[in-house]
Amino acid sequence: MLQACHHIELSIDPQSSKAESRHHIDLIDVIGHDPKTDEAVLVMHEPGPWDGSDARLHELQERFNTYASFLLDGEFAECNPGLAAKPVRIEVRCAYMPDARALDLLGAIHDQLAFQEIKLEVVVRDHADRL
Repeated sequence: MLQACHHIELSIDPQSSKAESRHHIDLIDVIGHDPKTDEAVLVMHEPGPWDGSDARLHELQERFNTYASFLLDGEFAECNPGLAAKPVRIEVRCAYMPDARALDLLGAIHDQLAFQEIKLEVVVRDHADRL
């Protein structure tokens, strides 16, 4: 079981991979189930600071493209048949508050995913929690 930053327990799929996001754009970090909301949850870890650069925003967009393709092209249902019929949430867990450009992009992604009935949540871990 994984304890999420906002106290939701997720049961983790054993096929999940956890990788540092800046080096693995084509991987899903964690796949789980939120029993409180009965949602399938795909977690995207964003451990680094936001620098507002075009490269950083492009990387974020590419990661979301990977997650959306995984969900919409049938790969998620094939790998996780027990979760396939459940509502889906992508949860971005950030170590730092996203900057203004990243927030704008996340807002646009949120709106696009909503058309596919995919929720998007951004969770920012308070730096004081790490001390």
